[in-house]
Amino acid sequence: MANDRPSSKFSKLHGQQPELMLSAVLHLMSHYHAGSPCAKLAAVIERHLQVLSGMPDLGPVLQATCQQLSQQWAALVTLHRPLPPKSTFLERLDRMLCAKRPAAPLAQ
Repeated sequence: MANDRPSSKFSKLHGQQPELMLSAVLHLMSHYHAGSPCAKLAAVIERHLQVLSGMPDLGPVLQATCQQLSQQWAALVTLHRPLPPKSTFLERLDRMLCAKRPAAPLAQ
């Protein structure tokens, strides 16, 4: 994550409208639970909640709630992240052998 707060970027671009952001994230959350779970949609929801948690115009209780929900959605996104494909025995053996081979001398 970058050091600058995502809320400051969003606020400058969208005129600090926390009600609109809150409405959007509630809409996205309802779509997530109405259909089949989608990892991309969960990531968008998590990002919206993260932005909302840093909005200065949002009350402290709502900020804290959005922060907690953002963490929960982040955990859900991580849980549903696809695993990298497993390598075969031959691929692993090839990597091990290639790593042990001496480097070829440079042509002069």
